[in-house]
Amino acid sequence: MRTIPDPLAAHLAEGVTTLCRCWTLRRRDGVVQGFTDHDRDLVVLGQLHSAATGLQAAEAASELGFAVGGGDVSGALSSSAITEDDILAGRYDDAEVDLRLVNWAEPSQHLLLERASLGEIRRQDDAFVAELRGPLHRLDEERGLIYRATCSADLGDARCRVDLDDPAWRGSGTVAAGDGALRFTAEGLDGFADGRFTGGRLLWTGGESAGLAADVKRHRVEPGAVTVELWQRSALPILPGDAFTVTAGCDKRPGTCRDVFANLPNFRGFPHMPGNDFVLKVALAGEAGLDGQSLFR
Repeated sequence: MRTIPDPLAAHLAEGVTTLCRCWTLRRRDGVVQGFTDHDRDLVVLGQLHSAATGLQAAEAASELGFAVGGGDVSGALSSSAITEDDILAGRYDDAEVDLRLVNWAEPSQHLLLERASLGEIRRQDDAFVAELRGPLHRLDEERGLIYRATCSADLGDARCRVDLDDPAWRGSGTVAAGDGALRFTAEGLDGFADGRFTGGRLLWTGGESAGLAADVKRHRVEPGAVTVELWQRSALPILPGDAFTVTAGCDKRPGTCRDVFANLPNFRGFPHMPGNDFVLKVALAGEAGLDGQSLFR
């Protein structure tokens, strides 16, 4: 049950109200922004909420049980507030949003209506529409350990324990040339073996994409050139001279863990788990290995 503060409750009981809605948005990079559908700026809880942003909220839905509630919020793409480049670069992905009902004549009177996260962001003409997801959407995320043949840890995390600060698994370089979005040749990675960074993580440290990260699809060492290809096109241009750091990748197989990283004691998979092909296999008379004993003796 939501408790309405007494001053705001008294205002709601009056014949005429002076109400508006305010959104406080917290990005994962620490940036906090405030917006309101009122016609002038308001300061709520010490945060400036800007007007004239064209921000509007659609009807929100609440669900019983564990169904995910939420709604949509839309607004204009404004260079002084939310920009298209920032949206495409993923800076607003999974940002936290607080929606408050505010008495604009007395901004100290406010009520938290909803706390949500930004989901899918769609472009419509010169505006955006962002999906708001209620807290229960976290229940759809993968949690805990996974029983599978390949490793369930991420390279370098607390369960894997490979030190990605080791120069053997980390490189730095700059872009020499490329298509500006997906593939480029790199300078500074000549000392690494072919494929060392395939499946790894690249962090831009210079250029327009500085601070953004991307997954590496392929790392190739060819005569006279080192090529890096990303899984997704960069939202911002990748230009010659842009600097980056990149860490090694892992295909999560036990052979790679043993032969490349010498880390088999920390392997977090179940490589001897029978797959569907084995479970459905038909035993043939005289076939070796089907005597009821362990297959891995």
